[in-house]
Amino acid sequence: MPFTPRLVYVTTSSMEEARNLARAILDKHLAACVNIVPGVESHYWWEGKLETAAELQLVIKSSAEHFDALAEVIRRHHSYKCPEIVAIAPGEISPKYLAWWEGEMDPEPRL
Repeated sequence: MPFTPRLVYVTTSSMEEARNLARAILDKHLAACVNIVPGVESHYWWEGKLETAAELQLVIKSSAEHFDALAEVIRRHHSYKCPEIVAIAPGEISPKYLAWWEGEMDPEPRL
């Protein structure tokens, strides 16, 4: 199976939710690592109103091949009606880190 690295960004409303999502993702080997970054202040439009919220940012080291299964796990466990699930292709990755990343991923995405 090919391996196409992706950084997937997801915001949450609480540390508890962030940790629960990280555990659900890692338990299924849909990511090699999940970073939880506190202290994010988000400004956005929601249902026609400008909103501001204190959030946490998850940075998920996954792959394009795992994206659909990862997104499904996020939607199942997330409290938001429309959670942020944004995947970005990294431009450069050190070879040693890339080998570790790929080695920690389950070869077959599973729910």
